[in-house]
Amino acid sequence: MASPEISKLVQSVVEPFLLNGQRKYNRREVTALTKVPSSLTRRLWVSLGFPADPDDSAVEYTDADIDAAKTFSKLNVLASADIHRQTTAARTLGRSMARLAEWQVDLVTEEILDRIAKNTAEDPASDHEQVARAATEEVVAELEALMSYAWRRHLDAALSRSLEEGAVAGDTMRVLAVGFADMVGYTRLTRHLDPEELSSLLEAFETATSNAITAHGGWVIKNVGDEVMFAANTAKDGARIALAIQEAATASHGVTQELRVGLAYGDVLQRFGDLYGSVVNVAARLTGVARPGTVLIDDSAAQSIAGDPQFDLRHLRTVRVKGINRLHGHVLRRNEIRPLV
Repeated sequence: MASPEISKLVQSVVEPFLLNGQRKYNRREVTALTKVPSSLTRRLWVSLGFPADPDDSAVEYTDADIDAAKTFSKLNVLASADIHRQTTAARTLGRSMARLAEWQVDLVTEEILDRIAKNTAEDPASDHEQVARAATEEVVAELEALMSYAWRRHLDAALSRSLEEGAVAGDTMRVLAVGFADMVGYTRLTRHLDPEELSSLLEAFETATSNAITAHGGWVIKNVGDEVMFAANTAKDGARIALAIQEAATASHGVTQELRVGLAYGDVLQRFGDLYGSVVNVAARLTGVARPGTVLIDDSAAQSIAGDPQFDLRHLRTVRVKGINRLHGHVLRRNEIRPLV
């Protein structure tokens, strides 16, 4: 743990560096410099997740904020959109970045403090403020480069999927396989596991599911605690992913709890990286009624993969669940091909 003096020193250099300068503009000055109305900049600022002083004369903004507002006005798709779409885009961006920052803060802090300790130990006579500034700049620049690399790779993959479907900007209807996988008994586990054990369990779950999803051509929509939501372009890919997830859980030798997986196929609304519609609801309901260690798929997915020799289907009776009067599921298994004798 860093001393209070070192912590205070790091704090003094972090904000000016991360914000690319000191706060020196108020909202009226931002408007004058960017030609973006103050009502819009305040709305977008709040949507990004930042507190905004109700007083337009409060000094809150830096040169980087000016540049961001100018960049926004250059993105015609957003600048010319209605207020609702602008706000939603800003809110989605803000939430994603906030979650990323919360995850990274411990890593960044530890790395900065480690470098400060190492450099001051090597040269006790060094200027501690300069050492702290240099360590902060190095760590942030390195992490920023990694994030840019990962973002570009993911953007390339997302653009490829979108362009293959002929998608256009904005909310898009697509035909996709949508699935969920969740851990059985997670609520009970949270009451009995210590934080380190719970962290290990979630790490094993996320690793197993993410690897299975990406290895079979799908992508993760989101992780929420004990559940992962995924998508794939075809029912066949979705079925492969669902089976691979169960097999990965079995191969983990108890590190990951038993899983339930549900999959549905059809038209979904893709909006800001998330998916909506009846297909999503069906997949979620199938997950809820699936037995531990099994995969349930809907009629549309079953019809799409029917006759494929790699899959085995067992049809179930319809059940009634909340919001769906007749939910028809099919147990999906991998077809074990036996050699001829």
